[in-house]
Amino acid sequence: MISKFLSKLKSILFKSAEPPVTPLKKEKKAAKPAKTKTKTKTTTKTKTKTKGKTKAVNSKKNIETLTTLPGVGAKSAKALYEAGFKTTKAIIAADEKDLLAIPGVGINLVKKLKKLK
Repeated sequence: MISKFLSKLKSILFKSAEPPVTPLKKEKKAAKPAKTKTKTKTTTKTKTKTKGKTKAVNSKKNIETLTTLPGVGAKSAKALYEAGFKTTKAIIAADEKDLLAIPGVGINLVKKLKKLK
């Protein structure tokens, strides 16, 4: 008797919470996201694993390319990269004040970089 009452109460409560939708529209909408959700889950897992590796690899490669600039060593390249200068073009185009604000970058390095313009 109590279980019948609880089941009726649940049906009343859950009917009021859901907006009225026709069964055909609900099935169509539910079918499309279900397919994409399975695809995104598998691609998300692979991207997550790959992203961590590619970020580490890309940052190392970018830091190595920054060392090709005259006067830029490993430490200053890392400091420039962490400050947001990811490419050599970005460093060459940057203002002197922005470069001098980076710890590990001195006036002599900035002068060498400005000669490249």
